Amino acid sequence: MMSADTSTAKVPPQRPSSSAAAPAPGRTGRSLGSRLSGTATPWLLLAPTMLVLAVVLGYPLVRLLTLSFQNFGQSQLWGFQPTEWLGFDNFATVLSDSVFWDVVVRTIVFTVGAVGFTMVFGLLIAMLLVRVSGWVKTLMNIALVASWAMPIVVAVTVFKWMFDTDYGVVNWLLTKVGLDFDRHNWFINSTQGFAIIMALVVWGAVPFVAITLHAGLTQVPKELEEAARMDGAGAFKVFRYVTIPVLKPIIVMLATLSVIWDMGVFAQVFLMRGGHPEPEYQLLTTYSYDKAFVVNDYSMGSAIALLTVLLLLGVIAVYMRQMLKIGEVE
Repeated sequence: MMSADTSTAKVPPQRPSSSAAAPAPGRTGRSLGSRLSGTATPWLLLAPTMLVLAVVLGYPLVRLLTLSFQNFGQSQLWGFQPTEWLGFDNFATVLSDSVFWDVVVRTIVFTVGAVGFTMVFGLLIAMLLVRVSGWVKTLMNIALVASWAMPIVVAVTVFKWMFDTDYGVVNWLLTKVGLDFDRHNWFINSTQGFAIIMALVVWGAVPFVAITLHAGLTQVPKELEEAARMDGAGAFKVFRYVTIPVLKPIIVMLATLSVIWDMGVFAQVFLMRGGHPEPEYQLLTTYSYDKAFVVNDYSMGSAIALLTVLLLLGVIAVYMRQMLKIGEVE
């Protein structure tokens, strides 16, 4: 009996020695180093790009900022007179100028109109792309990409020919249908002239919006649309309460990018007016250019450009706020 009891008794496990429990020398240091290197690797990979951006974009912005607070004209450029620091005098002069505020209002009206037409036509074309057959969709995509990739100089040349006073195809077509547009000059009236420039901007911007919205429409769940129709919703209600909410992040992004691009329109206005836009055709970009390189008042041109940048930053802030709201709702 005694031997049976001793044979079945459990022996307590031995406590591991301190040498076995201790980690191998240098293991903690190596794991910490690997973690640090893993954290630093993305920044090391981004470093060349960030350096290029700092040189290409950072220096011009810093120079723009410093020039806006100085008295810097052609005499200072050639070293005939020293540069003077004026503080906020340039901004006070610009903000007290009624011409500047006319240009601001004109730029805002132009931007709102161009962005509105771009988004509407882009959405209509995107919805058409969803419903047409495969080969028609291919042809439409080729046409959209071709118009999007066309250089601005070529597009301006085409539009100038279409609306030319003597040989314009638009005047010829309107005259053929019985309207009196023979030798009509579209740019005498700034409203008509800006309508043509806006059409040029919209024509170049619609392809990107249409292709992007078409990609978004393909991601709308068909189950939601079918469920809405089964509940008695018509086509408009399905579009309003199903399609638009799904597309809202894309629409907000495209609208914000369009505002930034259209507020920065320069080449279309500059080239359509032969390199010398009249006062009634001035936008913020061309107005800043004229102040800097036509009047040779680089500090005033820099102040106007910096105010334009601040307006664009306000647009970006609104965009970020809208995206955060969308993220909270989701």
